[in-house]
Amino acid sequence: MSGHSKWSTIKRKKAANDARRGNIFTRLAREISIAAREGGGDPESNFALRLAVDRARDNNMPKENIERSIRRGTGEDKEGGSLDHVMYEGYGPHGVALLMEVVTDNRKRSVADIRHALSHSGGNMAEAGSVAWNFHQAAYFAFQAAGLDTNKVFEAAVEAGADDVIIGDDDIEIIGPVESFKAVSDKLHALGIQPDEARLRMLPNTTLELPGDQALQLMRLVEHLEELDDVQEVYSNLEVTDEAVEMLETA
Repeated sequence: MSGHSKWSTIKRKKAANDARRGNIFTRLAREISIAAREGGGDPESNFALRLAVDRARDNNMPKENIERSIRRGTGEDKEGGSLDHVMYEGYGPHGVALLMEVVTDNRKRSVADIRHALSHSGGNMAEAGSVAWNFHQAAYFAFQAAGLDTNKVFEAAVEAGADDVIIGDDDIEIIGPVESFKAVSDKLHALGIQPDEARLRMLPNTTLELPGDQALQLMRLVEHLEELDDVQEVYSNLEVTDEAVEMLETA
């Protein structure tokens, strides 16, 4: 998973320096609204909302934007219309499976945009269930390893219920069942660790490794999909290698 973590780091840096900061805030606002609609407007009792708010704060989203998004989700603010939370499925080039998480106020627009991006890259939309079976939801954390006692991190994660702790040269990844998220998060906080990524992710049950040039093609497609206004996140079963990440950085 080290390649995936490095790729995620690249994408976070690009987002932080992206001139389309307003678009990032739009996505975060939609995520907050959906979480508030599904579980209520109190981050203390609504875990999904707390995660969404934390991500918004990490991206320096203004407090008033966060509060307005929560009100929209709970129905106190009617501005902007209703939002749908949808997971679309598809295939990228070379048979890589894709799950595309979308929050939209116009499903027809979202599907058209996704279909165009896929077909342009040699991929296609897929029927519901044809891809999702190969993914499962999990708690996922990633952070830099520098200066940390990796034994303490490993022990804390296992005590909190994590299934896997991957210690790389530069970073550490923790994966566990959904219900372990809060316990792992609390353990990391107690160690003074602020993860670069802490969220519930869809992880593939089996992965597909491609030659560097083909992996690069797929990674560019994923980044293009994630630039679409309605797409929140794209998950794939690509085995992201260090070689592919290096090609992406130097391309």
